[in-house]
Formats: sequence, C-alpha cells, structure tokens
Amino acid sequence: MSSCRFAVSPVPLLVAVALAACGQPAARTQPVATAPAERGAAPCQPLETRSPNAPEQVPAFAGQTRACPSPVEVAFEVEVLARGLEHPWSVEPLPDGSLLVSERPGRLRRVSANGEVGPPIAGLPAVDARGQGGLLDVVLSPGFATDRTIWWSFSEPREDGNGTSVARGVLSQDGSRLENVQVILRTQPTYDGTSHFGSRLLFGPDGMLYVTLGERSDTRMRAQAQRLDSHLGKILRVRPDGTVPPDNPFAGERGALPEIWSLGHRNIQAAAFDAEGRLWEIEHGARGGDELNRVERGANYGWPVQAYGEEYIGTRIRGSRTAREGMEQPVYYWDPVIAPAGAQFYDGDAFPAWRGSLFIGALRDQRLVRLDLADGRVTGEQHLLVERGQRVRDVRQGPDGLLYLVTDEGRGELWRLVPRG
Repeated sequence: MSSCRFAVSPVPLLVAVALAACGQPAARTQPVATAPAERGAAPCQPLETRSPNAPEQVPAFAGQTRACPSPVEVAFEVEVLARGLEHPWSVEPLPDGSLLVSERPGRLRRVSANGEVGPPIAGLPAVDARGQGGLLDVVLSPGFATDRTIWWSFSEPREDGNGTSVARGVLSQDGSRLENVQVILRTQPTYDGTSHFGSRLLFGPDGMLYVTLGERSDTRMRAQAQRLDSHLGKILRVRPDGTVPPDNPFAGERGALPEIWSLGHRNIQAAAFDAEGRLWEIEHGARGGDELNRVERGANYGWPVQAYGEEYIGTRIRGSRTAREGMEQPVYYWDPVIAPAGAQFYDGDAFPAWRGSLFIGALRDQRLVRLDLADGRVTGEQHLLVERGQRVRDVRQGPDGLLYLVTDEGRGELWRLVPRG
C-alpha cells in the first residue's frame, strides 16, 4: 500500500477551489465536424477525426481543440543515429555536434555526431527507476562552452518513497564523468509511488531554471496540485544553485513554498520558451484533455478541479468542470490525447518553412506533432513520422538547426531530421 510523507503541515491550502465556478457549457452529443479556418475562409475538416472521449464537453472558445490541418510541406529525411538505447528520456545537443542522451534506468551517455554511443557517464546519483521514474531530463548551462555544467532531473530514492530531484555537475573534458555533483532541489512531499514525476528543465531568458512537475497521479495525491505547501503539480523557478529568486509570486507568503511559479498542473513532460521569451507547457491529461498552456507568473491552470476529458475508466473526473473562475483555460487541448513529451520552438535555418512552429513529441499517438501559432492561438496542426510507429519522447533543436529526437522504447532510437536533397 502506498504511503505519503509530508515535509510541511498537512493542512490543505487550496487555491481558488472554493471560488464560484463558471456555468458548465451546454452538453452536446456529437463531436464538432468543422474547425475554424483563417478569418474570411470557410471552416475546415479538422485534422483530428476520431470521436472525443468526452463528447458532452465543448471548448471555451473557437480553435481551442481540433485545429485545421496545416498546409506546410517540408521535404526531410530521418537519419537514425543510434539504436538500442534503453528507454531514452531526453536528448541535449552539445556545442561540438555530439549529444547527451539520458536513459530512464539511470544512465547518461554521450553520442557522437556520427552516432557512436559512448559508455555510461560516471558520477550520477542513484535513481528509483520503477514505473515512470528514473533518470529524466538533462539541460546544459547557458555558459556550457566555458563552465561545462549540466543539470538533470531524476526520481530520487528516499526514506518512505521517492521524489523528483534536480542535480548539477561539471562534465569532465573527456566527457567520461561528472564532477562536483550536487543535488540543488528536492521536491516535497516525498511519496511512495511510480508515476507523474514530470519533468522538464529549461533555462529562461532571465537566467533562471524552470522545473516542471507532476502531481504523482494517485487520486489522493491530486489535491497537491492546488496546494501551496507542496511542489507537486507545479512549475518551479529557482536560481541555478537552487536558491529562490525574491520576485517569485509566492516568495514570502506564509505557508507557501517559495519556489512555486505556477500551479494546477497534472503531469508536465514538455515545455519550451518561444522567440519572445514566453514559457509554454504541454501536459498530460487523463482520457482526453492533454493541454497546451502559456504559463504566466502565479497563474492557476486548474487540475484537478478544472479539466477537459474524463477518467481512464470512462467516468467524469470527480469534482472537475471545464471552466472555473480564477483559473486559466488551456490555449489548446487534445481529445483524444496524444500523450505529449518533449517540446521545441523551431527557429533554425535548415527548415525555413518551419520557423515559429512548436514541435511536440507524442507517446500514445507515436508521432511528432507540429503546431502553427498566431496571436497566442493554435491555427494549424500537422502530424509527422506517423509511419515509423515509435513513441517520441523528446525533440530538441541542435546548433546546426537540425531536429533531434529520441523514442521511448526498450530499444529506443536517436533520430536526426535533415533536409532532403
């Protein structure tokens, strides 16, 4: 039986849950057959044609789900750089053209530009590699060329359970080991579970480290996403050494953990900054209801009291509505879900037609999803690599302007997308 150990007072600090709820939209029995096209154009047949899991729910605004197909066509080829990786979780391009790839069982490897897979890099702390846990994301220091520092997230084994932690270390000149390793953040509370650890790491234009987290999945843990005395179901913002910036929204608020940047998230495994420096996250919903959100300082994104979709068993999400006062609507949602993992706004020169696109890995739907955005809304959607039938776990742009992906399989692969011809 699972156990839960709290590092702070167990008294809930529910945020906005008690606020008056907006009225539930009128029910419908059939999925919407068309999606809005550009202004002045006729509605289109949406790219998604499967029946929704929650057909009685309607979007809060036009274009919030089931976007038009994107007409952008780009000729590219897939180069398989490496095979036989064990459930790779992240890929991080290095300045010299090689790549760091994390494997969920707890190994970090350097893969050369020509696909030579190196031995496991020494110096990583132990991971709890059960279920969705293990070695997760990896990110380079903005000054990696001179300081060779990296950060990584992992499910850390702890007394009475585990939790998502973040560590940093210096990669040796020969790339064989990590030195000066230090755990800079241990999320709380500890919980004995195997799901919804998050997590993506990314540096913002402000030089701060953003950490995305899950709420640990089990029904009794869901309320953690609305509690300010818990890191779970949040995005955190810390300095590179793990200390708290004084301008965080809840810094100094009694009973609140000061690392919190936003709350009300279910399980975030994809996040990226756009060209304007705005943070976007894509999180796993339940059965229907994967969300794309533009993240604002101190905002509440609703889980588990505001959500689209339904439980995996096909019932309503207890206590949830699709809209509540004081909570943010997703910019876009998928029903059925794609199971999003990894995200990248593209700004390279290798594929000019893709500039400004948001790429998202899809686990359940086994593809790479590309979104067109304009004025803060999704205007088109395209699905790539469908024929390859592999779970895309991460997507990153390299210094060469190419896209690199890893697939979450027992014998996972590392791919490079290159222009054709």
